[in-house]
Amino acid sequence: MKVLLIDSTHPLLEESLKNAGLELVDGTKWTEEEVLSELHNFEGVVIRSRVPVDTAFFEAASKLKCIGRFGAGLENINLKLAEKHGVTCLNVPEGNRQAVAEHALGLLLNLMNHIRRADIEVRSGVWKRHENTGLELSGKTVGIIGLGNMGQAFARVLAGFDVQIIACDPYIEPWPTPNIERVTLSELKAKADVISMHVPLTDETRSMVDADFWREVEKPVFFINTARGPVVNTEDLLNAIESGIVLGAGLDVLEFERKSFKMDALNHPIFKRLVESDQVILSPHVGGWTKEAFEKMGRILGEKMAGVLRDSGN
Repeated sequence: MKVLLIDSTHPLLEESLKNAGLELVDGTKWTEEEVLSELHNFEGVVIRSRVPVDTAFFEAASKLKCIGRFGAGLENINLKLAEKHGVTCLNVPEGNRQAVAEHALGLLLNLMNHIRRADIEVRSGVWKRHENTGLELSGKTVGIIGLGNMGQAFARVLAGFDVQIIACDPYIEPWPTPNIERVTLSELKAKADVISMHVPLTDETRSMVDADFWREVEKPVFFINTARGPVVNTEDLLNAIESGIVLGAGLDVLEFERKSFKMDALNHPIFKRLVESDQVILSPHVGGWTKEAFEKMGRILGEKMAGVLRDSGN
C-alpha cells in the first residue's frame, strides 16, 4: 500500500509507516493540481492544512482508505464525504494537548501579571511597580468551554493553582472527572473569572463568542483562545475589552487566519485595533507546536494509520 505525504510532519511518523511495510511518497512540494492528479494511486494520505479535502479530493482518490491529519482539528476535511466514500479520518489531539494547555496557562499568567507590558516598559527605562500590580490565579473560578482532550489537559495544568474549575460541554458523556463542575454555558458566564476556549471549529461554534456572548458575562473576565480563530468575533471581543467586560485576552489563534493557518490580514482595521491594545497578548498559532508535541503526534499518527491500513488490507 502507498501513502502520500502532502505536508511535512515528523520523521517518527514516516518511521512508523515504513515499519508497517507501507510505501511512502513525498508530495510536500507538489502543487494542489499535482496532488489531485496523483491521488488515485494511494490508499493513505497524510495532511496538515495545505490542501482542502473536499469534493474534488475525494473524487480523485478512488483507492483511498485513510486520511491522517497531523494535528488536532479535522475542520479542513469534509467528514460527511469521507464517510460516504468509506475513508477513515484520523487526528492526534493526544499528541499536542499538553503543549496547548501549557501555552494557554502561559498566556493567562502573562495577562494577570502584566508581564508583556512590564517587560516593554522596563526595556524602555520605565519602572512602574504600582501600575503593574498583578492578580493571583489562586482562588479564581476558571471556566473551560469544551472539555475534550485540550480542555481536560488545561484543567490538569491548573490543578496546582487552587482554582475552582467549571466546564461546559454538552457532548461529553460520561463526565470525565468529579473535580470539574459541570455547568451550562449560561452558568459558566455568570461564575467565571477566566474563560478559556477549547472547542473544535464547527458550524455550531463558529463566531460563538460574539456580542451576545459578552452581554451574558456577569463579571469582568480574562479570556483565552487556543482553539480556532473563527470561534471568536474579534470586533466584538475588542468592544468587550473596551467596555471592561474583558480584562485581558490571550489569543494564539485569530479570526483572520486562512485555512492554511497563515496570516495575510495585517492591514485589516480590526487587526490593527487588536495589536494596538495593551490588554491583548498574541501568538502565531503555536500553542500546539513544541518539540515534544511534534514527536508525539508523529509517533501516534503513524501507529494509528498503520493499524487502519493493515486492517483494510485484510
